[in-house]
Amino acid sequence: MNRHVVVTGLGAITPSGLDVPALWDSVVHGRSAITALDAPEFADLPVRIGGQVRGFDAASVLEPSLARRLSPLQHWAVAAADQAMAQAGATAPPWDASRFGVLAATGSGPIDAMQQATRALDAKGPRGVPLTLVVYGAPDAAAALLSQRYGAQGPAHGITATCASSAIGLGDALRRIRHGYADAVLVVGMEDCLNPVNLASNANLRALASGYESDPASASRPFDRARRGFVMAQGAAAILLEAAEIADARGAAPLAELAGFGESSDAHHPTAPEPQGRGAALAITTALADAGISVADIDHVNAHGTGTPAGDRAELQALRSALGEHLPGIPITATKSSTGHLLGASGAVEAVFAVQSLLTGILPPTINLDDPEFGDVDIVTDARAHPVETVLSNSFGFGGHNGALVLRRAEGADR
Repeated sequence: MNRHVVVTGLGAITPSGLDVPALWDSVVHGRSAITALDAPEFADLPVRIGGQVRGFDAASVLEPSLARRLSPLQHWAVAAADQAMAQAGATAPPWDASRFGVLAATGSGPIDAMQQATRALDAKGPRGVPLTLVVYGAPDAAAALLSQRYGAQGPAHGITATCASSAIGLGDALRRIRHGYADAVLVVGMEDCLNPVNLASNANLRALASGYESDPASASRPFDRARRGFVMAQGAAAILLEAAEIADARGAAPLAELAGFGESSDAHHPTAPEPQGRGAALAITTALADAGISVADIDHVNAHGTGTPAGDRAELQALRSALGEHLPGIPITATKSSTGHLLGASGAVEAVFAVQSLLTGILPPTINLDDPEFGDVDIVTDARAHPVETVLSNSFGFGGHNGALVLRRAEGADR
């Protein structure tokens, strides 16, 4: 079995907007979502900026008793999933429940729950540790929660591969549907690392952009010579995938096709990318082969583009290796310049951008690119109308995890 797999629903809760239209509008218009972290708990940190989800009300999607038990990233995951299911016309899931799955992808999971439980243990002893830690404190908890919410009896589990988590989750879902193990899979990417422990750890690694407290909006600078690191952000995105014939039979309009996936490992270093981008290039070439397309078919690249000196350099090396002489003619966008880096959720967020580009024929800009380091590539700095049929979306992470997705315009889709 080799079925086509289509996207039928999208959802997002991000620093740039609390649904997909708001997120897309913000990013297309080049607005930065990076702000100062001014709560007292951040006062002594070396980095005090980030992309915060603002204005979200958990009560809008969850009953208060459940909302109290869950972590913010789980609130966002449920809200994004509800948006995706509603857009797909699947609020009452129309599939055989045993063939409907849920994958929850995250780099770290609900780490705030563990931190709070540790404080309670220190302050009150063992009886102070909440019972809910066992139920809701693991990375896979959102998958169980969402499977119960929608009655999904197919595969439901967590996926974690640092910053490539949700891209790999989408690839896993693609394979399950393509080869007949499921008819529909809801993939949710979620992350919430804006806390003193995670910020301090990443700052100590010198991975975060520092020195931008007076001008947070300028901090995320992929491919710019002045880049100093990535900017951490929080949020969630959800993508509903279905077998094309299943979607067609129930009258669901496909937004895009998820056509190919490739993954690899650098096998190189705990944090640093392989300098020549060999692992990343392998993921890209594998994704193209999986989609059955050539390099000449790629119209746009949504780059991983975090703004770390080594990471941006390795990604460009990978693109040169994988796309060869075609690379100079392929426009590249690094949307983390606007949203910040949502870590394990970033692959899903950027797949949303890829779908939106396919639907609208608009490429979102890379902001803060004042002094490009790489003069041999076309990096989009202002929103651009462009004939987009096929998009490559890259996600690479600490530990050498690499994921690449190929999305293309759905057959018959109108712009």
